[in-house]
Amino acid sequence: MANLRAGLLGVGMMGRHHARVLRDVDGVDLVAIADPGGDPHGVAGGLEILPDIDALIAAGIDIAVVAVPTRFHEDAALKLAEAGVHTLVEKPIAHNVEAGRRMTDAFASRGLVGAVGHVERFNPALQELRRRLEAGELGDVFQIATRRQSTFPARIADVGVAKDLASHDIDLTSWVAQSEYKTVFAQTAHRSGREFEDMITVTGRLANGVIVNHLVNWLSPMKERVTVVTGDRGTFIADTSTGDLTFYANGTIPLEWDTISSFRGVSEGDITRYSYAKREPLKVEHEAFRDAVLGKPSDLVTMEQGLHTLAVVEGAVTSAATGVSTTF
Repeated sequence: MANLRAGLLGVGMMGRHHARVLRDVDGVDLVAIADPGGDPHGVAGGLEILPDIDALIAAGIDIAVVAVPTRFHEDAALKLAEAGVHTLVEKPIAHNVEAGRRMTDAFASRGLVGAVGHVERFNPALQELRRRLEAGELGDVFQIATRRQSTFPARIADVGVAKDLASHDIDLTSWVAQSEYKTVFAQTAHRSGREFEDMITVTGRLANGVIVNHLVNWLSPMKERVTVVTGDRGTFIADTSTGDLTFYANGTIPLEWDTISSFRGVSEGDITRYSYAKREPLKVEHEAFRDAVLGKPSDLVTMEQGLHTLAVVEGAVTSAATGVSTTF
């Protein structure tokens, strides 16, 4: 069977990583790259840099990756859908829910694979975490809290920290817990003088009753990407910067120090740091996209799922502006 012919739209900060990985995925050939801004990172290799999406489609591609600024996602995706090209769009799916819905409908109506690049789902720590939660190793899940903090990224100009970063946490939380969001309440801050927020805190509850909390900003001098899941039997901590997963078990040894025993609801138990294969998340994501296009089982992030994530993000931003929680 011939390899899938892949095209890439956009070779900026994220696009250059897509170009590298696409060249390393079995069953896929990167045959065309388009970017009206040229090739500042020198990722084209021997390929010509095409001027726009129309030229990319004319190259006769089977699949496409869209890695341009969010405001251009809809136009590119709708043209690719019309041309019958299976497409992976970087997150967030679109600049607003209405555009995302048009994109989702366009691919669904043509029977095409439409995907969104929520790459954190493919992080080895989160994949291992989800597997262990699904196996019941934590018992009932009570709470999921995430922290995603870093310095301000020069690459982002058209969205705030909610759509750029909080969308990661909202998607991965829903995926790990296997439940959609029911309600969110949020607060934002604008400290860098931009139109968009650079700090957001979100609290809420999933449909299955799990309490969630997300702390996200571009105002920290360090980089932190942590997911903490607390349940019946202890707490999992997934560090997606390193791909590590650690389990803090509730203690089984009775406490004899009365002061501490009366203060704590649970006691400290064993701490386990798991060992497992750690593959590059972006490559695993592209393999899932390939498999979905070929009709094989896949953990792909569908456009429908990406649309729900965007709706939750927009609901959080609306909550911050109005002071009222948003229900889905």
